[in-house]
Amino acid sequence: MNPATKLDALLSLPAENEIVEFKEARNNYDFSKLGKYFSALCNEANLKRQSAAWLVFGVNDRHQVLGSFFRQVRKDLDSLKEEIANRTTNRITFVDIHEVAHPQGRVLLFEIPAAPKGLPVAFDGHYYGRDGEALSPLNLEEIERIRAQSTVEDWSAVIVPAAELSDLDGEALAVARRNFKSKFPDKAAEVDAWDEPTFLNKAKLTIKGHMTRAALLLLGKEEAEHFLQPAEAKVRWLLKDHLGNDRDYALFGMPLLLAVDKVYAKIRNLKYRYIREGTLFPEEIDQYEPYAIREALNNCIAHQDYTLAGRINVVEREESLIFTNLGSFVPGDVRRVVMEDAPEEHYRNRFLATAMFNLKMVDTAGGGIRKLFLFQRQRFFPMPDYDLSNNRVKLTLTGKVLDMDYARLLARDGGLSLQEIIALDKVQKRQPLDSEDERLLKGTSLIEGRKPNFYIAQPVAQKTGQKASYSKNKAFEKQYYLDLICKAAGEHGTLSRKDIDELLWNKLPDWMDDKQRKIKVGNLIGELRRKGRISNSGSDTRPSWSLIIT
Repeated sequence: MNPATKLDALLSLPAENEIVEFKEARNNYDFSKLGKYFSALCNEANLKRQSAAWLVFGVNDRHQVLGSFFRQVRKDLDSLKEEIANRTTNRITFVDIHEVAHPQGRVLLFEIPAAPKGLPVAFDGHYYGRDGEALSPLNLEEIERIRAQSTVEDWSAVIVPAAELSDLDGEALAVARRNFKSKFPDKAAEVDAWDEPTFLNKAKLTIKGHMTRAALLLLGKEEAEHFLQPAEAKVRWLLKDHLGNDRDYALFGMPLLLAVDKVYAKIRNLKYRYIREGTLFPEEIDQYEPYAIREALNNCIAHQDYTLAGRINVVEREESLIFTNLGSFVPGDVRRVVMEDAPEEHYRNRFLATAMFNLKMVDTAGGGIRKLFLFQRQRFFPMPDYDLSNNRVKLTLTGKVLDMDYARLLARDGGLSLQEIIALDKVQKRQPLDSEDERLLKGTSLIEGRKPNFYIAQPVAQKTGQKASYSKNKAFEKQYYLDLICKAAGEHGTLSRKDIDELLWNKLPDWMDDKQRKIKVGNLIGELRRKGRISNSGSDTRPSWSLIIT
């Protein structure tokens, strides 16, 4: 989508409607009201069966472009997504915030996704909607209409009249029986006496003997995939080298019950070795816990939105595995799922999830995602990364220690809570902390620094052998840098900008990137010039700084 073209299309509308809202927002806009509009437009897009709604800043209600100065720095716009997500029930975020340089001024297009099926979106605990062009509470009938979607639109429970028992794979049926008996050992003797139709009914794969999409997906022959079209019942495995080039690939179709083992066999779960503190003997473990691979892949199968006609992907890199499936993350918030460790109230494919539970593929009693985090913690590996943008769930499992000092922190301090570990994991990955993580880590004195450049706090650094790392992150007092420039200028007579850069570059904190260091050095030079400590005898483009003797 071209944002400028989209803006033209929105401006050509005769008036605002339930899924399009214009605001002048010349300089600022009330955050609470923005959140209410976000909730309202999410819910209205769902009810209107639209993929997204639009909130436009810099345009008045007469469709005149006036321009907006709202959050002009891009990182401030990006942080807005996190701020909104933290106060919505399902932690929904903007699909994107588009900036358009219109001749009459800057315009912001907030692309707001429709509320997930069955899950109305609330802001600060309240549901909002639109009454014509006005913002209003979402009425009870509309709330129930959205919630009802989860019960009446289960793609996996749909009966396929033309499909028969002969369309199922014999090997998959045998594995299904074996898994069912393992899951329910008290019924093992009974299972052997059941014929195929009885077993399929008991395992919740068929409905009164009628073949369902779930049964075909898990047990169907590959040539029976036409029953599910346009859905793609396929898993693609892709191997990439360290440069990101494709090295190998394979495509696995129905029956997906067997495809899981085939994909698992492709993954090179190599041994990882590292030496723990206090011993000379290396620790040897698999890069990935086998359960974690199967759980991640089975979750993709269970929660894929098959109406979007896409494939499930497993991308293997040298030191990470990436799993992706289409569709929003129905629980809304990964952290809530991990911390509450409770069963979910809603499933996109409830019938399929139940069948997979009965065949020992997933754990619908809750806790599967939490186990992924705990397995990574036991290895002292980075926590799983979830990216829920673009109507897709992307999970990354890292199969190595990123920061040995951070690993030592986990090894030594067994008292850290999972919430603290997840938040500290963001610090080692240089990921931004949301306000809740920041309060938690600062409250327990685990981090120092200023947002967004936090680092491990001094007491923790000293305790875990990160003293050097701490000192590299902790900036010197500003006077130290000023004195260093003056001293060098006095010793050498004149200094070019390149000379000053080289003098200070490696003494600046490790968290600074090259752009930030350049700005910092420029600010220090500017302060010395304003104070009359140094003067420029060269040009603006080729300065020559010398010390002013008083």
